[in-house]
Amino acid sequence: MSELRRYVVLNSKGGCGKTTLASNLAGYFACNGIGTALFDYDPQCSASHWLSLRAASLPRIHGVAVGQKNSAPVTRSFLMRLPQETRRVILDTPASMKRMELTELLRSASAVLVPVLPSAIDAHATANFIEELSTVMRTCAPHLPIGLVANRVRSNTPGILAPLERLSEKLDIPLVACLRETPNYLRAADAGISVHEMDSRTVRIDRAQWRPLVEWLEGPAQSQLDLEPRAQRG
Repeated sequence: MSELRRYVVLNSKGGCGKTTLASNLAGYFACNGIGTALFDYDPQCSASHWLSLRAASLPRIHGVAVGQKNSAPVTRSFLMRLPQETRRVILDTPASMKRMELTELLRSASAVLVPVLPSAIDAHATANFIEELSTVMRTCAPHLPIGLVANRVRSNTPGILAPLERLSEKLDIPLVACLRETPNYLRAADAGISVHEMDSRTVRIDRAQWRPLVEWLEGPAQSQLDLEPRAQRG
């Protein structure tokens, strides 16, 4: 686990669950004993607020509120200023970013995750965004992996993933995970924890849905890490 990896959560479509995805991914690594940092580029600072609610007894996540109005521009050298034990950096981004700033993030990234809601409107907006993103990546990160994450999926609705499956096929980008719509994510956000740190009886289905995502990012061995938190939260 010595390699430092940076995972960027991106989508210009608002309300698609970027912070939910970023914070729960950070929580996953932290509760598995992996040094984790969460960079919050959003001016609303939702990820930073989530960190402020996090109990001291839980595994530490190093937070940087990059999006605060008084924050200085972030350079690549600044991104390297991390606690020595850090091995995973999660970057939560706003709906819009300056091209130069986005280019810097992509150059140092290990993978990009694009959360998207399972609707034709969201799929269309995300398709336009990914086409613009691909234009930027051609010059700075042509081989950077991109994965779609279906968010807030209603499991009892037949055919609900059809728009995202068509999007995945059209863009030749994998749909790496489908996360269900559940109050568990809201409860976790209100408590400054991730679903991986909640009572296992409550979030058994949710944790299982994260395995394909982590396996796509990290490989099969990493996705089999023990998901039981060291400090159980009921």
